[in-house]
Formats: sequence, structure tokens, C-alpha cells
Amino acid sequence: MDRIQIFDTTLRDGEQVPGCQLKTEEKVIIARELEALGVDIIEAGFPISSPGDFLSVLEISKAVKGPVVCALTRAKKDDIDVAAEALHYAKQGRIHTGIGSSDIHIQHKFRSTREKVLEQGVEAVRYAKSKGYEVEFYAEDAGRADLAFLAQMTEAVIAAGADVVNIPDTTGYCIPELYGKRIAYLFENVKNIHKAVISVHCHNDLGLATANTIAGLVSGARQAEVTINGIGERAGNTSLEEVAMICQVHKDLNLTTNIISDRLYDISQLVTNMMRMPVQPNKAVVGKNAFAHSSGIHQDGFLKHAENYEIMTPESVGVPSSSIILTARSGRAALKFRIEQLGYDLKGADINPIYEGFLQIADEKKQVEDEDLKMLMANLPVLG
Repeated sequence: MDRIQIFDTTLRDGEQVPGCQLKTEEKVIIARELEALGVDIIEAGFPISSPGDFLSVLEISKAVKGPVVCALTRAKKDDIDVAAEALHYAKQGRIHTGIGSSDIHIQHKFRSTREKVLEQGVEAVRYAKSKGYEVEFYAEDAGRADLAFLAQMTEAVIAAGADVVNIPDTTGYCIPELYGKRIAYLFENVKNIHKAVISVHCHNDLGLATANTIAGLVSGARQAEVTINGIGERAGNTSLEEVAMICQVHKDLNLTTNIISDRLYDISQLVTNMMRMPVQPNKAVVGKNAFAHSSGIHQDGFLKHAENYEIMTPESVGVPSSSIILTARSGRAALKFRIEQLGYDLKGADINPIYEGFLQIADEKKQVEDEDLKMLMANLPVLG
């Protein structure tokens, strides 16, 4: 099995969501939970951006022992100086520096040329390396970069000392086939690529962040940059819990992580509460409905054998149990199951009159609760 490094950027990229800013003490609490979860690298902030971010990187560096603590910078000496200072107490520190790689960014963001941007990126890596920390280089907007130039940039920054090269789909532009081919192209055309770890950092603008990340890992990348609940700029980042469970469920991929999966639900709830960023009910792995069954056909199949409709157990991600949700779409099997859970003995009973009464309630309400069932049973002459 090939081990995938999990680089969590909840406290940097994730915290860029409007209204989700955290105090330093809150970031430290989440960082400790990320450590307990098994995350390999925690991107703690962008130190030069504000005194608060600087303090957060400093305090997280003191608080965690296992994970690498990472600080983001632009390809500027002042940024790198401040990041190095913020990482002073880190047991293992990493400076994450970089610059744009697409012609769109080079021309319209930096108002520069490929040659000058390449030179600036290489110089930033050399300078960051002189600080004594690991160095990760990000080739911003790599998803839209010219492939030959992206390969040239990757080779140059590795030669300059980059330990990790991040190939971000910054705008969420790529589709999995395209992104996977980009990573494969680099492995085929960058002579010194095996001297560094290739990292994937995908955004979710087209809903493809997780799919693109997996495509990149299958093509040879060995670090995934993710956030809890997939939070992040615009439509968000790749979801940590999705990547971890894909690797766990799809053993045929031969990819594994250090994530302790039964802690996923709790940390999802922690981030939700602290950042005041609700998780949509149909969110994969940690959403309210991820292990809920309401269709009668599905409920019947699930009750006969859970694997009919669940490819992982709720307990594997820290959810106490699956749930049977009673609605007008539910069938007799689910109704019988829920009523027996409430302590009623239905052996030999005719379920049809009970089901008819249930449907009357279900047509009036979106969801039938236990109290409704108790009232139904109390009003039945035989079983009440």
C-alpha cells in the first residue's frame, strides 16, 4: 500500500470562508484534534497577513508534536522571514511558498513573464530552504498552466531544494481525466521528480475537487491537501473525510492514510460548531443523511443486509448508527422495525391496519416520529 500524506489546510484555506474566522485558542483546539485524527501536516496560517495569523502559527507550533506545522507565504523574502519566525517553536516546520504558473496569472495577476516568475519562484525556494525548514512550493493555477512550462517550473524548484511541489487546481477548472494526465505528465517529463513529493490541492468550483484529488493520487501524487467538511474559498476545497474513506473503501487503489476514521464525525461537528458553517445534510461521509434510509425499497434491503445500501459502516466514521427515517415513501418492513424498536411485540400481528394508519399520518407530515408511532399504537384496538 502506498502511503498518502494528509495535508490539512482547514485553519488556513478553510478559514478564508467569510464569517468563519477563528480565534487563536480555537485554532489550537482544532489543531490538537487534527493531530489526534492522524493528519500529517497542518497548515496553520499565513503569518505575514495579520498579527492574529502569526500568533496562531506560533501557538499551534507549540501545541502539536506529531504533525508538521506549515506556514504559507508568497514568493517574497519578507513573507518567508515572518513565516520562519512564526515556526520557531515547531518540532517539525514547513514553509509553503510559491507563485502563479498559468499564463492567466502571470500576465494578469503578476503582470510579469514566464522567465521572471520562474526566477522568482526558484529564488523563493532557495531562500526558504536557508531557514532550515522543509520547503513546499505551490505552482498556483497549475490546472490551467501550459504543461511544458509547468514541468520546467517543477524541475527548477526541485533542483533549488523544494521537498514538496504542490500542483493546485486553484480555480477548480479541471476534470479528473485532465488533472490525472497533468500529474502523469510531470512524472514522465520532470527528470528529478522523485527527489520531491508531489502534492494535489483541488478546489470544488465544478464539484470535482475530491474526484480530481483521487485522479492525482492514482497518477503518482503522494500528498493530498484537504479541509474538514471540504470548507474553503468559494465552493470549497477537497474534503478530508472523503479522501480518507475513498482510500479505505477502495483497497484496489493501494492507497492508505494515517487517518483514524472513527474520529471523522466528531471533528466534523467541532469544525461546524466553531466556524458556524453547517454541513449540508447530503454531505458524503459526515452529513446528517449519509447513513439515513427513507425509501421503502432501500429500507427493506438495508434491514435484510446493511451492505445492500451501505459501502461503509457508520461506526467506521464515528457515527453511532444508521437511521431509518419514516416518511410516506417508507414500507411495511421499516415501519415494523421501528415499532418493534419502541418495545411493541408484532409477532403474528397484521401489519396492514397499522400501515394504513401510518400512511395517514405520513401524508400529513414530512417525517413520522416515535411519538407519532406511540399515538398510533395507542389508538389501535388490538395492540394499543
